[in-house]
Amino acid sequence: MTKLSAKSPTAQRPSITVRVFADAIGRLWSAAASGGVLVFNCATETRRAARAIAVELATLDDSVSDDALRAWLEQAPRIGTLL
Repeated sequence: MTKLSAKSPTAQRPSITVRVFADAIGRLWSAAASGGVLVFNCATETRRAARAIAVELATLDDSVSDDALRAWLEQAPRIGTLL
């Protein structure tokens, strides 16, 4: 009889770092960095479209200022619906 192992091989996933910051008018946004992409989602107005931008960023830690996040947010295009 074959025994099933609880451990299954998993592919390594890139680490994801998330930060929360306020935009120029006070809305809260989350910024998630993974694999050279920064994805923004509005936490206070969930109807707002998510945005994404490619960035060369080793890590999304406290060395990245909120001003830099706001600048990238303004440059990031909205993510549309994929058909």
